[in-house]
Amino acid sequence: MTTSPSMESLILQLHEISAVKFGNFKLKSGISSPIYIDLRLIVSYPSLLSQISQNLISSLPASTRYDVVCGVPYTALPIATCVSVSHNTPMLMRRKEVKDYGTSKSIEGTFVKDQTCLIIEDLVTSGASVLETADPLRAAGLRVEDAVVLIDREQGGRENLSENGIRLHALIRLTEMVRVLREKGKVEEDMERVVLTFLEENRKVAVPKAVKVKGLGFGERAKMAKNATGKRLFEVMVEKESNLCLAADVGTAKELLDLAEKVGPEICMLKTHVDILPDFTPDFGSKLRSIADKHNFLIFEDRKFADIGNTVTMQYEGGIFRILEWADIVNAHIISGPGIVDGLKLKGLPRGRGLLLLAEMSSAGNLATGDYTAAAVKIAESHSDFVIGFISVNPASWPGAPVNPAFIQATPGVQMVTGGDALGQQYNTPYSVIYDRGSDIIIVGRGIIKAANPAEAAREYRLQGWDAYWLNAPKAHACRFANWWMHKLFA
Repeated sequence: MTTSPSMESLILQLHEISAVKFGNFKLKSGISSPIYIDLRLIVSYPSLLSQISQNLISSLPASTRYDVVCGVPYTALPIATCVSVSHNTPMLMRRKEVKDYGTSKSIEGTFVKDQTCLIIEDLVTSGASVLETADPLRAAGLRVEDAVVLIDREQGGRENLSENGIRLHALIRLTEMVRVLREKGKVEEDMERVVLTFLEENRKVAVPKAVKVKGLGFGERAKMAKNATGKRLFEVMVEKESNLCLAADVGTAKELLDLAEKVGPEICMLKTHVDILPDFTPDFGSKLRSIADKHNFLIFEDRKFADIGNTVTMQYEGGIFRILEWADIVNAHIISGPGIVDGLKLKGLPRGRGLLLLAEMSSAGNLATGDYTAAAVKIAESHSDFVIGFISVNPASWPGAPVNPAFIQATPGVQMVTGGDALGQQYNTPYSVIYDRGSDIIIVGRGIIKAANPAEAAREYRLQGWDAYWLNAPKAHACRFANWWMHKLFA
């Protein structure tokens, strides 16, 4: 197959700026390669960058249709920008790291649902990076049918993308590039042979599982849980198709019990602050326990224990509230160290209870960040028989994320719209919390409590939270998802 003079010129220019290297290199896919393509250098060569962007679009079949473009971060972003400007085509940007401030979006830019997005990439090996970009674009309501790439390494990317409904269009094939460089005297014949042998032996590079499957389903994660309450919470979420926790921060015990009865069918968990109830009586726990058993939800007392181990043991079991008797789950700060977990576990584990650690908080200016969050994860791993997960805000941003899937992530401060209140509480949407930030459970308070019809509001939050979960659900659940969707259509 002959190569056009313009493509030969482009290949030689890439070699001249050292964007093509020969040696021994480890690729993102994990395999070692005798050739490495470093296209980050092209940003320093405006003329070459412009030439690449023009040729990419020209290489597309005339039948290719798209409304917007999106470059795979980060190397393809300048290429996509050039395409957008030169062809007057709107561009979108995918965030690799979703921020825990501002709009917290994974896709930046203006678009309309069902528009078609063309993905632009610099280099494709397995196609993993293209799939990582297509996933949130599709989740946001966009169609992704085509991707165009400067160089195809011919190692399975085209096939992997085709399996996921994406046609790959390549400007240059790697075998073509090596042949041109050898013909022009830029590489020895022996090196060409080494590269071709390598490509022949590595024709199918698998997409990493983390890309193919966004995350394990709650059912699979229930099997991984070491704590009985953690396991049960996952199971309740699956049975009720609910990842909604109601923050029942009302003024009296009577209001709380009435509210629990109304919204019980929609929730997987109810969060209490028992110490704010002026009409608390010793039988409050048994009454709430009865409602929880009736509607199959767990009780989470948001006690936020923070003292030394011996003190929290007494606070948990004794006092007027006797939390241990009726609450399935409690939570704790780790400011006093791992001893606080030892103290709570001493009483809670024999009763089959579970503990959530406060790894992050949803209030503006809080100090539960960085090293504090990392310390919470470490303590949880050391006490996974009792710790069932975390109160978190943006677990997708944690170093080494995602953490052990046996741990549950529950996020407070959820409303239908983003914003905050006068006391520093920051709100995010169900979609943002579950899909963008990698949480499991949405904790909703005022959005339900202040609604004219709390039961109807709870149902809407449950549906939105579960919809966001299914965007992350494994392909193994495709049949169940289809049944669920049909039920929604005809309910």
